[in-house]
Amino acid sequence: MMRRIKTLAVGGALAALALAAQPASAESFKVTIPKGTPQGAYDGRVMVILTPDGKTEPKDQTRPDYFGAQMFGVNVDGLKSGQSTRVGQGVLGFPAEDLSQVPAGRYFVQAVLHKYDTYTLENGKTVKLPAARGAGQNWRKEPGNLVSTPKQIDFDPAKGGEIEVVLDRVNPAIEEPKDTEFVRHFKIRSEKLSKFWGRDTFIRGHVLVPKDFDKHPEAKYPLAIFHGHFPDDFGGFRTTPPDPNLKCVYSERFNLPCYNKTEQEEAYAFYQQWVSDKFPRMLIVEIDHSNPYYDDSYAVNSANIGPYGDAITHEFIPALEKKYRGLGAGWARFLYGGSTGGWEALGVQVKYPDDYNGAYAACPDPIDFRQLMVTNIYEDKNAYWREGPFTRIARPGKRNYLGHVPYTMEMENRWELVMGDKTRSGGQWDIWEAVFSPMGDDGYPQRIWDKRTGVIDPKVAAYWRENYDLRHIMERDWKTLGPKLQGKVNIYVGDMDNFYLNNAVYLMEDFLKKTDPPYGGEVTYGDRDEHCWNGDKANPIAISRLRYNTFYLPKILKRIEQTAPKGADLTSWRY
Repeated sequence: MMRRIKTLAVGGALAALALAAQPASAESFKVTIPKGTPQGAYDGRVMVILTPDGKTEPKDQTRPDYFGAQMFGVNVDGLKSGQSTRVGQGVLGFPAEDLSQVPAGRYFVQAVLHKYDTYTLENGKTVKLPAARGAGQNWRKEPGNLVSTPKQIDFDPAKGGEIEVVLDRVNPAIEEPKDTEFVRHFKIRSEKLSKFWGRDTFIRGHVLVPKDFDKHPEAKYPLAIFHGHFPDDFGGFRTTPPDPNLKCVYSERFNLPCYNKTEQEEAYAFYQQWVSDKFPRMLIVEIDHSNPYYDDSYAVNSANIGPYGDAITHEFIPALEKKYRGLGAGWARFLYGGSTGGWEALGVQVKYPDDYNGAYAACPDPIDFRQLMVTNIYEDKNAYWREGPFTRIARPGKRNYLGHVPYTMEMENRWELVMGDKTRSGGQWDIWEAVFSPMGDDGYPQRIWDKRTGVIDPKVAAYWRENYDLRHIMERDWKTLGPKLQGKVNIYVGDMDNFYLNNAVYLMEDFLKKTDPPYGGEVTYGDRDEHCWNGDKANPIAISRLRYNTFYLPKILKRIEQTAPKGADLTSWRY
């Protein structure tokens, strides 16, 4: 959860500094790889982070908000043990754009080298990207990344000289989760993805099996795919009551003093329902499809990320159903999730209409690119600014339910650019670009807009529309898609979603209301509800966001009863 940074007593506001003359020279940072590191040389992104707050490591305080830690980033290619790179004036930064604009003062400094691997793709192009190594593309934790021990410094942009920072730590490997009575772990090598990436590529699943799964070898089960961000294990499920010695952690988002205890209570309550006699026996899987661009692939085929849609639907799901006795038919497979997972649920249902029997999409990422949050990429010239003849105003990037804005679109995109160029930040805008864009001549995704100026490329926007604008695709192809999607499209969003995701849902609903044949699903809004409201009107979002499984499974069971074909197995899994 985000936490406010204390303001420096010295220095002054960054906005005022932008008006001041820059000094002729500025203190810089010399980032060194010590001898004896695991690799002889490194490609990657070196980031230097500054913060006045020493309570947590600087790398854990970076965020796109106006109160985020200061950071700068540069690429390194073949930087050897014992060598250094310099981060100084002229290197793009966030929130301050240049080191010369950082107020003089006392800071904690830390550097990270997010290492890149070299990939020779199926099409012959060579790219350097951060391999998925078990942390969900979180550069702060990815195994093998080099990190410096934080140290306190006195910094003055008016001074010359260098401050040395040594990358003296190596992030350790992440231990694989272990099977339990209820949670099993499944991993396959994807032939399709391995061919695309030019190396072995795997998809993992964390599978929640029903009560007495091993005692009923005759049973075959419906499958629910809970799409979303990178899961290190199956989340929100625990077989023991909350830890009585748990140290309370405050939730700024929900203004709750001990939200971590609430999370444990809800996870235990889910277990109690899962093993009860009244609960349907099903399989639920959370999929790890982290990749070199993000913690998640968006579960569709992509020019830059590869054929993840086909790999998941045609390789991973059938293999999982074979191992865990799934019913193995489209009528018995369902999709749900929120935010990224909401887009995936709907996107996969649209792209593979016969392979799944219903999508329950909560707070989905933009499903109509006429409202890519607050930008119409087909008509607007600039993603960052609303421009008039005499002035311009910044487009917001986030809000709370009162409409208060902590950052703009330009800020979040610049933050991403500091973390990585060529769509390599692992951030939200970059993953949309990696999934939705055509591949450029250099092997990296084509920019939907200039990352510094926000100027939109209409040719790339047109490619997005024809391949990934879900409303456009559904409206364009409804004559053939409509009969296959009846009753399968269900969307839920708060009308004060933090990322304006309700805007695109309004446009989708306008289309769905006039479909012939009728779409037969539901679109529901939560009054003043933020991200990621899931349709539960009985509970506040702090609770409902923890109940996706128990909220959607009854809807799935009803859908099965209404649509199962004649002769379908509706009994073996009802023990």
